[in-house]
Amino acid sequence: QVQLVESGGGLVQAGGSLRLSCAASGSIFSINAMAWYRQAPGKQRELVASISSGGRTNYADSVKGRFTISRDNAKKTVYLQMNNLKPEDTAVYYCYVSMYGSDYWGQGTQVTVSS
Repeated sequence: QVQLVESGGGLVQAGGSLRLSCAASGSIFSINAMAWYRQAPGKQRELVASISSGGRTNYADSVKGRFTISRDNAKKTVYLQMNNLKPEDTAVYYCYVSMYGSDYWGQGTQVTVSS
């Protein structure tokens, strides 16, 4: 069984920074893609950033230049450094991991940006 535990969400003022972490545990031998998604109230879940097993990254246009995704394979952890946060970044952020042909999701962590 695989578990994803997220941390690092919270309340921050516009222009501030937060760092999200997501640690995978359980029966893990190899992780493929890792990513962060977010879902704001009344909106569909959207991809924020992804990183492949080889370190290739991809970002939503709305966060390019402000967010950075990284991973530590030894720790089985993916990070999302979020700088210059805006009120429109307010959402529940979900960690995603792809491995063994299956998708795994974290429980979500709330990020609230006040203006």
